[in-house]
Amino acid sequence: MLWLYNALIVLFTVVAMEIIAALAHKYIMHGWGWGWHLSHHEPHSSRFELNDLYAALFAVLAIVLIAFGSRGVWPLQWIGAGMTLYGLLYFMVHDGLVHQRWPFRYVPRRGYLKRLYMAHRLHHAVRGREGCVSFGFLYAPPVAKLQAVLRQRHGRPKRQGAARDRQDEATTTPSGKPRP
Repeated sequence: MLWLYNALIVLFTVVAMEIIAALAHKYIMHGWGWGWHLSHHEPHSSRFELNDLYAALFAVLAIVLIAFGSRGVWPLQWIGAGMTLYGLLYFMVHDGLVHQRWPFRYVPRRGYLKRLYMAHRLHHAVRGREGCVSFGFLYAPPVAKLQAVLRQRHGRPKRQGAARDRQDEATTTPSGKPRP
């Protein structure tokens, strides 16, 4: 039965890390920690960014938790394991899928991965640290909602159906009503 508790701790930690990472991204990285995060919002030619130090800090924290947990403080090693799993997912989705920091390229065409990809692209659509949207890494709000928020913040008129993709267009009329 202990394995079930450990698995639940890992899964809960992954969910909690998405919340913590989104808050850290919004209030630290786009706040007083902008000095490191700025490198992520500007073009660069090197493999690494100063922003990667945030991932290194979280990795060190996970290692410390695993070390203390393996020395007898039971839940800490599983919290550290959940942080490590979140870090792997972050690396795959954010660094790999969205920013294409891998040697191969893949741009999703549909489904949740496309929504995640587009949400983070909209995050980078704003120059500077103010007025950005979508601070999460594994959760993405609906793209149409993010576009509406960006338009409102930057004084642009609302466009009807701006977030539609080609699949949606094939099933609706120009007025937005479903095709018969």
